[in-house]
Amino acid sequence: MTDNTIRLAKRVAEMMPCSRAEADKYIAGGWVSVDGAVVEEAGARVADDQEVTLHPDAALVDLAPVTILLHKPALFSAGFDNDGEAATSCLTQQTLVLPDHGNQRFLKRHLSNLTLASPLETKASGLVVYTQDFRVARKLVDEGQRVEQEFIIEVAGTIREGGLALLNHGLPFNGKEIAPMKVSWQNETRLRFAVKGPKPGQLVHMLRMVGLTPVSTKRIRVGRVPMASLPVGQWRYLHEYERF
Repeated sequence: MTDNTIRLAKRVAEMMPCSRAEADKYIAGGWVSVDGAVVEEAGARVADDQEVTLHPDAALVDLAPVTILLHKPALFSAGFDNDGEAATSCLTQQTLVLPDHGNQRFLKRHLSNLTLASPLETKASGLVVYTQDFRVARKLVDEGQRVEQEFIIEVAGTIREGGLALLNHGLPFNGKEIAPMKVSWQNETRLRFAVKGPKPGQLVHMLRMVGLTPVSTKRIRVGRVPMASLPVGQWRYLHEYERF
């Protein structure tokens, strides 16, 4: 049986015209569609009767690494254990929140070779950061103990006398004194923690030591980047102007 298809890169090179290497770059950049659907694989094959088009804004630029901000649902696993479904299962084109500004386009390759830069306990919800950018990984992983995180924790029970002061500084964890942090009431049942480098189980342990039972935990900020109104189970790209 005769194969009447050719490599997509060859078709693009003939269309432009351009070199095969340049054609590969157009395809990898998500600029090429076959019968209306974007194809990112240069090795894909197309038939003579298939329509190949190039996006009007197509440009031969290197693909920049991306950083992804996910609002992880509770009970999804993100680095500390494997008790729940992996949080990466939330990263799909359908769960992407498109920005009101900016020109970041979705590419399938944005969901590969990601480093989890901000692990979060399975029972907690909130902001999780994945990145392809070594600079972001270095900031949040290698220097993560110096990056402040903000949590909102819903609690039940009655706090012991002087408990809030102890939460700010004075409690031990795993035999060591916990470094000072900022803890304040948001309302009658909700506490805000601003803390650097919390260990798994640390915040729950602290609350129990002052007579409180944690009901739910949500991380709402990593460094200078807030989760803001990002819906649960959805994600967005880090904007160029945002810095951790």
